[in-house]
Amino acid sequence: MINSLVAYKGKPARVVGQNTHKFELEFADKSTRKVREKDFRFIHSEFIQVNDDCSHADISVLDDFQEEILTLQEITEWLFDEFTAQSAWCTCVLVEDGLYFYWQKDKIFVRPTSQVESIRVKRDAEAIELENLKHCIESIKNNTFDEQDLPYIQQIEKVAFNQSKHTKILSALNIENTPEAAYKLLLKLKYIEPTFNPYPARYGIPADVDIDTQMTEVERVDLTHLTSYAIDNADSNDADDAISIDGGKIWIHIADVSAIVAHDSDLDYYAQERASNLYLPEQILHMLPISVTELCALGLGETSNALSVGFVLEEGEINNVEVIHSVIKVTNISYNDADELFDKNEHLSQLQIVVEAHKKYRNEHNAISLDLPNVDVRFKDNDVSITPQKSSKSRELIAEIMIMAGRAVSQFSVENDIVMPYAVQDEGDFPQEILDSKDLLTLSASFKATKFFKRSAISTKPLPHYGLGLKSYLRVTSPLRRYLDLLVHQQLSNFILGEKTLDKERVKEIIGITNATMPDIGKTVRASNDHFKCLYLIQNPNWKGKGVVVDTRGDKALFMIPEIGMMTQIKFKTLPELDEEILLKVVSVDLIERSVNFKPA
Repeated sequence: MINSLVAYKGKPARVVGQNTHKFELEFADKSTRKVREKDFRFIHSEFIQVNDDCSHADISVLDDFQEEILTLQEITEWLFDEFTAQSAWCTCVLVEDGLYFYWQKDKIFVRPTSQVESIRVKRDAEAIELENLKHCIESIKNNTFDEQDLPYIQQIEKVAFNQSKHTKILSALNIENTPEAAYKLLLKLKYIEPTFNPYPARYGIPADVDIDTQMTEVERVDLTHLTSYAIDNADSNDADDAISIDGGKIWIHIADVSAIVAHDSDLDYYAQERASNLYLPEQILHMLPISVTELCALGLGETSNALSVGFVLEEGEINNVEVIHSVIKVTNISYNDADELFDKNEHLSQLQIVVEAHKKYRNEHNAISLDLPNVDVRFKDNDVSITPQKSSKSRELIAEIMIMAGRAVSQFSVENDIVMPYAVQDEGDFPQEILDSKDLLTLSASFKATKFFKRSAISTKPLPHYGLGLKSYLRVTSPLRRYLDLLVHQQLSNFILGEKTLDKERVKEIIGITNATMPDIGKTVRASNDHFKCLYLIQNPNWKGKGVVVDTRGDKALFMIPEIGMMTQIKFKTLPELDEEILLKVVSVDLIERSVNFKPA
């Protein structure tokens, strides 16, 4: 064994010594290593300095030995006509390469021709891929790409959209395999524009699908004699609620979506998967196909089908609740138009009196809501607009009537033992000074008060909703836009038709499905709005606006910026006062991280 040629981890070595358990090997660089016999492979009894040039091997002879098992010496003599240290080493190199042979312990298995060809095709493909990868790396380093690079660019896109965790091209470029890093690169390459919103794809929000639908015929009460108003934004064409008053009776009419979307139907599962409409700056992603909206939205035809909730309000209490399938006539008006009608319109004036009485009731039951600034972000024709949401008489009227509808249906459900997904909220830990001045809070006090609210939840138990000041509450007025509202309608519709309603376990199961979906919806909406707010500031680099100090933390002041619905922290030597207003300007915008640095102007 001494002075033999052996292979250790693919390298030639000479055996220079031996003890009981180990052999000492010497390598070409004169380094040595002691190893066990099982860790190296014997090649030839004579050691010489060998090389890997084995081009003179007669590979054609292998056709006669397919699927045979031979010794190293036998293979070597067939390939090279002699068994020398150099020719034996060449055979070893070929076996290690794996194209024609592979080791079976100390012998060699000769692959069949078909297997050799399969390996060769695979290697050729890998070689082409390697060349394409090199081409793409070079392109990206020059901030460009061509058609040949598209498969790799599309792999980067999948990482950017969180549809893949890893791609060779990013690793080859020493770029982290994260959605943010991939998105940044695609922006740099101008494969996608800053105006493109990546977040619906990143959070797996399903796209709209068009499905033909039809409404089920049910017996309906004719309420077309009522004056019914659907009050919404001027550009809205999917009204799902309308209001009427008939003497002392209040009516809330809601689009009868359950007449199209029945429990456990394909459309029902379609809506469950989506859980809610997403109102994004550049688009609306719908919970239900557009065809359902076209059939159900109120006021699109001469008459509209509705699920109508009627009740009377007496000394703050809701009485005589009834829920019916109805047909109504709807007048669609905008909030602005409704604001101008209040003093002239008998119906709206009467409803305003009812609303004030209901607000008083809730206030006496410790309801608390905060008037924090909100904005509408829109992207149209490559331009971002940000509009502060303004309160108005008609908006407040509709908001309160929708709360009344939720209270009335909740009462009706409890009285009739219908299992429902109730919205519940535990009592908050509000300091007394906040409760004493809850209608007069400054912006900083309102911000502070947000910390004392308990998180709302969905439960099959009709527990109190302390924020609204109600014993129990259901969200019921948006069955076109929110799945749990649709579930309420399905339960109501089945009950009034005398059909079986879902039991508690099934409703709990559906609540769980919806709860699992809603976080991604929330993240998508927030990230999309932040994206376009950043884009707005990129488009308006000279923007300046008022920031209001709502908190101080160490040497930093936390600002709320009502005009654009953003917040920022700024370091000061001398801290400003709470609620102090300071003009701010933009220092930098990071579209990838959706962050903005501001400083006093």
